[in-house]
Amino acid sequence: MSAQFVISGASAEAIAASVERAVAAGALAPGARLPSVRTLAGELDVSPTTVASALAELRRRGVVVSRPRSGTRVADRPPLSSSRAPAPAPAGTRDLALGNPDPALLPALPSISPSQRLYGESPVDPELAALARDAFVADGVAAERIVVVNGALDGIERVLAAQLSPGDLLAVEDPGWPGVLDLARALGLRLAPVAVDDHGMRPEALAAALHAGARGAIITPRGHNPSGAALDADRAATLRALLRDVFVVEDDHLGPVAGVPYHSAAGASGRWAVVRSVSKWLGPDLRCAVLAGDELTLARVEGRLSLGPGWVSGILQRLTARLWADEDVAAVVHQAADVYTARRAALVDALAAHGLAAHGRSGMNVWVPVPDEDAAVRALLAHGVSVAAGAPFRLEAGPAIRVTTATLRFDEAPALAAALAAAVHPPRRTRAA
Repeated sequence: MSAQFVISGASAEAIAASVERAVAAGALAPGARLPSVRTLAGELDVSPTTVASALAELRRRGVVVSRPRSGTRVADRPPLSSSRAPAPAPAGTRDLALGNPDPALLPALPSISPSQRLYGESPVDPELAALARDAFVADGVAAERIVVVNGALDGIERVLAAQLSPGDLLAVEDPGWPGVLDLARALGLRLAPVAVDDHGMRPEALAAALHAGARGAIITPRGHNPSGAALDADRAATLRALLRDVFVVEDDHLGPVAGVPYHSAAGASGRWAVVRSVSKWLGPDLRCAVLAGDELTLARVEGRLSLGPGWVSGILQRLTARLWADEDVAAVVHQAADVYTARRAALVDALAAHGLAAHGRSGMNVWVPVPDEDAAVRALLAHGVSVAAGAPFRLEAGPAIRVTTATLRFDEAPALAAALAAAVHPPRRTRAA
């Protein structure tokens, strides 16, 4: 159904609400293009100013996005519950798209006999706090106090809400993780794209975003999703100096399985937060992440938590602490980091053998620039492999695909690279004699 036939309303508020209802009902799918302001104004018999106001409100809430020369589209992951389920990959397709860790490299969950936590008790398990604090300090992160949140995105949302306001400009990695980009839009923040290379945010690009008025920045110090970028000591020091006047959030979503040491760019401004999730190395279903930061940011986050859920389940916190402290689990995590590194390198090397540049310095993903994302995705799907198109990850960066290598077998890498090379560089056609 054409977008203009599911959009209605005579005021900006009514038009925006109709778009939201259509997205929630699945009538407007993620990525669907909306009519131009002038076209929609004519269809609804309202002024272009009214339509523009409605679209501006939808952009502020992260429901739609606008890009130069491509108009306004429904966001890839709008902050609305939708009745439209994602289309499953064809049966038998090898899934290298979703970004999951290898279940075989996650530790087994131990049995515990939890005691009941009552109202008024400390919201943070002391054993988990001590383990997290020691790990942060070992990585050079000042962590006098720890707050526990429900995963990386929950922590990022809470610290951004604690320090920034709707309309503020936020420096974000480009390409970057769609979850962060969509979340920032849903909070009403404006995005300043900062180009990345294999060592993280490029200093000149970050300087430009700060000059444009960015009041905060989100940085992935290692295991960058999707490109695998990781800060080294020199880049971290350069970025830290640039960020001395703004709020800095570091997203350490991979923790010790990123495959490289941690180098922090936070702390110079006195307003900072580091979120470290356990999802990729202890298990996504634990829904735990630990948060360090300046005292005011932590106080605001913990205060807001107390007004809502109160605390992260003590049962999950104690289970996380039990796993984190176990020496056998530590050996599994160390092995996982080595395996992920080897699998990632196998694909990068196989692509290089076909003359294809790829990025994957750390983490679980390889980012491959391509001339046409859709053509590359279709070609690999025909080969029986599902990968992620780069569009949801990009703001101004060039087209690419993301291949999750967490479960990639070594014998799969050469065939996958050959299939992608054939899609990117098809053989020349010759005329029949």
